[in-house]
Amino acid sequence: MLMPRIGKRRTAPFRTRTFRAAAAASAAVLLFGPTAVSSAAPDPGPGLPADLVAALSRDLHISPEEYLQRADTAQQVAAFATTAQRQFPQVFAGAWLDEHGKGVVALAPGPGGEEARSAAESTGFVVRNVAKSEQTLRGEKSAFERWLDGQPAAVSALVRGVVIDTVNNSIAVRVDQAGLPMPNFIDPARVIVMAPPVAAETLPAADIAEGSAAAPLGGGDGYASVAGDGSLRCSFGFNGIGPAGNTVNITAGHCNPDLDNVGAASVHESLGGNRVGPKIATFQKSVLGNQDYSILDIEDGAAGRFENNQVKVPGAGPVPIEGVATPVVGAPVCKSGSRTGFSCGVVNAVDQTVQVGDRQLTQSFSANICALPGDSGGAIVTGRLALGISSASSVADYPICEIPNILGVLTGNAPQLFAQPVSVVLSDNPGLRIRTS
Repeated sequence: MLMPRIGKRRTAPFRTRTFRAAAAASAAVLLFGPTAVSSAAPDPGPGLPADLVAALSRDLHISPEEYLQRADTAQQVAAFATTAQRQFPQVFAGAWLDEHGKGVVALAPGPGGEEARSAAESTGFVVRNVAKSEQTLRGEKSAFERWLDGQPAAVSALVRGVVIDTVNNSIAVRVDQAGLPMPNFIDPARVIVMAPPVAAETLPAADIAEGSAAAPLGGGDGYASVAGDGSLRCSFGFNGIGPAGNTVNITAGHCNPDLDNVGAASVHESLGGNRVGPKIATFQKSVLGNQDYSILDIEDGAAGRFENNQVKVPGAGPVPIEGVATPVVGAPVCKSGSRTGFSCGVVNAVDQTVQVGDRQLTQSFSANICALPGDSGGAIVTGRLALGISSASSVADYPICEIPNILGVLTGNAPQLFAQPVSVVLSDNPGLRIRTS
């Protein structure tokens, strides 16, 4: 799990903790490369802050206009896939965005194939003929899980998980090391070595300052949560409105240092270094298990600072959030975090289960984005839509993102950021809304 920065107040710091993460999903594993390299300095995009535009150019090599267009296409793909899964279950084999931002629909032979092809092409999507439907791939995934259950611990402990790779119309297996035995229906080319994620660094004690600030706070701004002599450093997620009309912020569940006692931990704005401001929120609800999210109840005196729809990073302009999105493989996404700012990538798997210690994060998605301790809980957007909350990272032990990013280019083992979908949080909490103005 991408843990926040951890420290104790007025005592010795916590020890660094490590964890292991496994993915088991109905998903696609896909790492897109750059599309078109531009040497010109990025211009501020339509309604996007200059820092985000710079991240798009650096990480994805696309313009802000192309980013917004691809994000919109991805949601059209999501809507089509929902309908196709219901109407053409025997032939539908998945849908995604390709490396050029085009919507692709995969179809297998079977009843309803011509109708499905006509529906996809009339929507403007490219149709790819494949051998296996999603139903068939789900059967193979289940068969692999049964096979894994029968393996000795020395083998099963090194398997991170299995996903349905719709882009390659196959099953992909994530492992700790190469050379593990596999059943004969697993393509060796789809056995992917992934370094086990690790936990966060320790931090010195947090000093609570006097006085209060007045600047707006939104997704990507930093905060510290304090309970007893322990403190965690995270990033705010999406501003929202609770069922009772109260002002809230949606962030990560693991950012609550006292999960067993609702409301016991206090939330303070991060002022840089080890300094934090007065209390501005409490944890109204925290979930860490099948999901990883917290709902922060903002103090009345600070509510005005959160009554906005901004996602930003400290010192940068905001992205105005206009709605909520569904994760789609190939969709361009950007995370905001108080540690590393804006970083962008593409979704490479959806509907996953990530094993974190003795807990499983279900229905998560992942993207090839670097995130470090302190970015936990921050907002992930696609276009101007709320998509997810940063939850787990495969490179959390690196001091800066440049190192794992370079290693990813050299080895093909790109950083992985696992995330909690916002849509799941909203469905679990009727009446909870993301601010869109």
